[in-house]
Amino acid sequence: MRPAYGAVLMNYGLSIEETGFMMSQPTQEAVLWEPREDRAVHCYLCNHHCRIKDGGLGICQVRRNEGGTLFSLSYHSVCSTAIDPIEKKPLFHFQPGRRSFSMATPGCNFRCDFCQNWQISQYPRMHDGLMGQSCRPEEIVAAAVQHRCRSIAYTYTEPTIFMELAGACGRLARKKGLTNVFVSNGYMTTEAIDYARDFLDGINVDLKAFTDDFYRRRCQARLEPVLETLRYLVHQTNIWVEVTTLVVPDLNDSDEELQQIARFLAEELAPHVPWHISRYHPDFERTGDRPTPSDTLEKAYQIGREAGLRYVYVGNLPGSGRESTYCHECGHLLVERIGYQIGQYNILNSACPGCGTAVAGFELDPVTI
Repeated sequence: MRPAYGAVLMNYGLSIEETGFMMSQPTQEAVLWEPREDRAVHCYLCNHHCRIKDGGLGICQVRRNEGGTLFSLSYHSVCSTAIDPIEKKPLFHFQPGRRSFSMATPGCNFRCDFCQNWQISQYPRMHDGLMGQSCRPEEIVAAAVQHRCRSIAYTYTEPTIFMELAGACGRLARKKGLTNVFVSNGYMTTEAIDYARDFLDGINVDLKAFTDDFYRRRCQARLEPVLETLRYLVHQTNIWVEVTTLVVPDLNDSDEELQQIARFLAEELAPHVPWHISRYHPDFERTGDRPTPSDTLEKAYQIGREAGLRYVYVGNLPGSGRESTYCHECGHLLVERIGYQIGQYNILNSACPGCGTAVAGFELDPVTI
């Protein structure tokens, strides 16, 4: 969800160096690229596969070719931090009730015209520069530990594009007993997933729609790479996966499209993958839209359940009653949620106390609340 933008970076005990409005100097070499002729480079961090000429920028606007070497411009540009409940990511089956130290740098490899965090995701593109503050990975991890967080979440903007900083923080976090989660648009390459496997524990992927036309027109991207990312994460890694769809009226809310998404999750991924159906609020270039009607979200919930998904949730709609976790076998209330807060917690040894059925994800970090 949206971070606080007023104080760009809240000081959680971090020794920070203000960098302000800038086009960052290339001080951190990027990962996942290869040289080409005439000092060009091929970036294969995400599925845009940018071919960048000397002096040029990638589509994300935060990776620059300097003399035939690709650099990360955002490594020293942390623009937002917060301490969030893990449920805010949203991750409902991963370390429930725990605190997560959330952080972001500016930029994105998508250009969604309905973006809910456009102030920072589109900042480099809109202002021809970056803003933020330089924080050492050691200090970020120390702040997370100090504030009793169980994980670090790389969120608010697309974490793939600041993979260098995420990797540095993530590996240090692992040594301190913390986990790491991404909130992502899912456009990373399989090489990027493999790069992150030694520090990444959980991920929520936005599956924004189920037509290539939507991705091309609204996000300036493509659908299939996102589907491939989800298949690879679920079937080829041990990274915990949850999926979110922001339901936008008249763009991706037809019965047919919601059914296609639900069937893909249940049949091509796994029935235990949680699906978060999120209410849309007009923003960025689509302020004239209407918010998602509650009956549309209820319809999507029923479509997900009918497709065989075991865990379907409705987000951004307080009081919907669709945020709690129930046993998919006997219907026993397992985790009661009110907003991002947990009420009842009725899971014993990662299973339903009523019938003993295992609850997906909860075995990763069993807790008693």
